[in-house]
Amino acid sequence: MNTPAPSNPRSKARSAARLAAVQALYQQQMEKTPLNKLLDEFHQHRLGREVDDEDHEGEVYADAEVAFFDDLVRGVDARRDEIDTLLVDRLAQGWTLARLDKTMLQILRGGVYELIARNDVPKASVISEYVDVAKAFFDDREAKFVNGILDTVAKEVRS
Repeated sequence: MNTPAPSNPRSKARSAARLAAVQALYQQQMEKTPLNKLLDEFHQHRLGREVDDEDHEGEVYADAEVAFFDDLVRGVDARRDEIDTLLVDRLAQGWTLARLDKTMLQILRGGVYELIARNDVPKASVISEYVDVAKAFFDDREAKFVNGILDTVAKEVRS
């Protein structure tokens, strides 16, 4: 069952910020873009405006909550080791973070960061939002994987 899109403007802005954060984290990992340059690029060219280049032709990022986007990207970057430890502990035996799809890894990192650092966001909302982000890139099977991993992390970090 698909979760309905957020109806209030703040929820939509945060959903857009999450999607953009996952994309920024992916870009950071793949291109090794320095954090400040990455944030500046997203602020100047992607958040809240249509992107029209060969990689992102016609793609539109809804007006994202920029401060929330910044917190997600900076927070994942700063707490990556802690986040990755929580993730590794929940992967099936024989699996490593390196085996995960690079986009999937960023989705999980964003969700874990919110669970450990953003107590202002209910855990059910965090999980639901990142399941929705996963559905933008993957099939239901992978979305269920995100749900399962984030649910087990939430049980530990938000008792």
